[in-house]
Amino acid sequence: MKTLTVGIGCRLHSSAEQIEAAVRAALGSHAFDEISTIASVDIKADEAGLLEFCARHALPLKLFSREQIAAISLDNPSAAAREHLNVDGVCEPCALLAAAAGFDAADASSTTAGTPGAPHASVASTAPVAPIAPNTVQARLLTRKTIHNGVTVAIASTTARPAREQTNTDTHAQDLP
Repeated sequence: MKTLTVGIGCRLHSSAEQIEAAVRAALGSHAFDEISTIASVDIKADEAGLLEFCARHALPLKLFSREQIAAISLDNPSAAAREHLNVDGVCEPCALLAAAAGFDAADASSTTAGTPGAPHASVASTAPVAPIAPNTVQARLLTRKTIHNGVTVAIASTTARPAREQTNTDTHAQDLP
């Protein structure tokens, strides 16, 4: 059953392979086929590696505005996300927002986005998502932010076990834009 939403923050020009390695590392005991949705910040709409990763695995990409992301409070804000995007984080709030929204690719109106010649993924518009107040999100983080080769990943669900702490961070700093 597809019950997991995966929030992703990544450096500019991160490859599909880097993103896949980070997602697989963050999944831990969860199976890849439990993923229902990938979520990120709207400025990643044309990020070729992210679009290629989603297309390879037939996963919808849900994008959220910085305003939607800023409505979610985080225990451990990211200095890089604050500096580059003026939000406290990307992967954790995006995973939570997508899970709380109950995003279902079959029911959402989607558009195809991407750069010319790049693989295309189904990208749902950010417009129809109602703002979610910070304390009303019903989703839970199963895996808090992990960092793997400049890609941050968090996993959320509305149906699964509580979050576990991850320690598989690498020493590469993240550069979001």
